[in-house]
Amino acid sequence: MPKVSFSKFALQKERAQLKRYKQYLPSLDLKRQQLVIERAKAMANLSGTEQKIVDCYAIVEQQLPMLSGEYIDLKGLVRVKRVELSEENRVGVKLPYIKQIELELMPYSLLSKPHWVDFLVIQLKAMLELKLQLQLEQKRLEILQHAVKKVTQRVNLFDKVLIPRAQNNIRKIQVFLSDMERAAVVRAKITKKNRLKEFL
Repeated sequence: MPKVSFSKFALQKERAQLKRYKQYLPSLDLKRQQLVIERAKAMANLSGTEQKIVDCYAIVEQQLPMLSGEYIDLKGLVRVKRVELSEENRVGVKLPYIKQIELELMPYSLLSKPHWVDFLVIQLKAMLELKLQLQLEQKRLEILQHAVKKVTQRVNLFDKVLIPRAQNNIRKIQVFLSDMERAAVVRAKITKKNRLKEFL
């Protein structure tokens, strides 16, 4: 912490800093509030995707109970061919989003596989898309949580450190300057009195 200079210039400088801090704080706090809202949306999206995954598992469990009993090679029916990501700017934070997902359905013989494999392929495709979406939403939430933490630290720095410090410095300088003014007035009176005594 730099040492406070007790001068009128230092007082003017501290007042200017305090004014800047007080102007900057509301916009920073607004950004924090907007980021908290974005984080809440990201949490809601994440829990919605998690619920869709649970629902997808439930549909497969209900509609395809034969999966647990029969041994049929179902590996490699659907695979991710390409995922195209992009970025969007939300409240000054760059967040990734899925622009496009390309899934590849591997060909299989309709005669060698049971009829329900078609329904399974549809569910596998949906599940893969949901899992990719879940990973992305987890990443978005992580980025937003980091941004909220960073902005909250800045808000606290201004609100709890910089503004009180500037106010305290202003008060100290004002007290010092008023004491100096009083001392100067007292010295002037004493000097005047001494000069009057010399003339008399």
